[in-house]
Amino acid sequence: MKRLLSKALMVCSLFTLLTGCEVVQWKTDHDNTALHEDGFTKHTLALKEGGKLTYWEGGKGEPLLLLHGFGGTAAATWKAEMLELSQDYRVIAPDLLWFGESQSDAKPRLTTQTQAIWQLLNSLNIDKINVVGISYGGFVTYDMMTTPERINKAIIIASPGPLFSDSDLADLVQRAGVKAPEDLFVPENGDGIRRLYDNVFVSKKPLPDFLANQIYQGYFSQWKPQRTQLIQTLPSDRDRIQQFDPKQLPELMLIWGEKDKIFPLSNGIKLSKYTQAPIVVLPNTAHGVTNEQPELTSKLINNFLQQ
Repeated sequence: MKRLLSKALMVCSLFTLLTGCEVVQWKTDHDNTALHEDGFTKHTLALKEGGKLTYWEGGKGEPLLLLHGFGGTAAATWKAEMLELSQDYRVIAPDLLWFGESQSDAKPRLTTQTQAIWQLLNSLNIDKINVVGISYGGFVTYDMMTTPERINKAIIIASPGPLFSDSDLADLVQRAGVKAPEDLFVPENGDGIRRLYDNVFVSKKPLPDFLANQIYQGYFSQWKPQRTQLIQTLPSDRDRIQQFDPKQLPELMLIWGEKDKIFPLSNGIKLSKYTQAPIVVLPNTAHGVTNEQPELTSKLINNFLQQ
């Protein structure tokens, strides 16, 4: 996959002005084809408040929910893990609201995301499920865990749940060189994409202007007001979920990149102690765990769920 993408980048870099080569669209089509060929199907759920939730489903076995992070989609974040884990699980991977093809008429905030996921599981007649969430998806996962009777096991990847303070946000803003968190996570152009990727991945990605702009148009140009509200309302949702007794949470494991610049490892260690959950630290890995370490991520998820 990496060789294919590198080859596509090289070809497009040489001929984009003549051919109009669209790397992001090629990558999306490639991911969708791989998932379809492996037996995954894409569905749409009409939400009761208005809007729709789009999700992938494939595989057989115990149900497993995969929740992506901010700015991504289910396929862009989880494709490799979906293909691997569907050998043993019934994998369900939605595009969260205001990402990919999903959106809601309700107010953009964490509660709205969580309620949409419950609607999805209810529509599929799933009473109890395993759930894995990365980054923003980890916040949704923690919110779901406050209904512990519906969660078997949970895995949070690179997300501090209720344990990020205002000073943590101030430190993030300073590290990223922005004025507010939404300036990092809701980029306005290709330069903003470079800044975000530099903070998400362990090494800088070579992003020529045409590619950075394609990524912006393909993944970040829509729903900017709603995504900004998701970021701005997160502290109030943090205060809400912090009221839940961590002793009542279902069984949990944490996965963290040693070099995470979004939520540093110290956040993961703090959450591990707070929830009494084991934490697995991945060396030479930053915030984009599922894209940087897909094989290891799949193995860790499977090992924990099989215990």
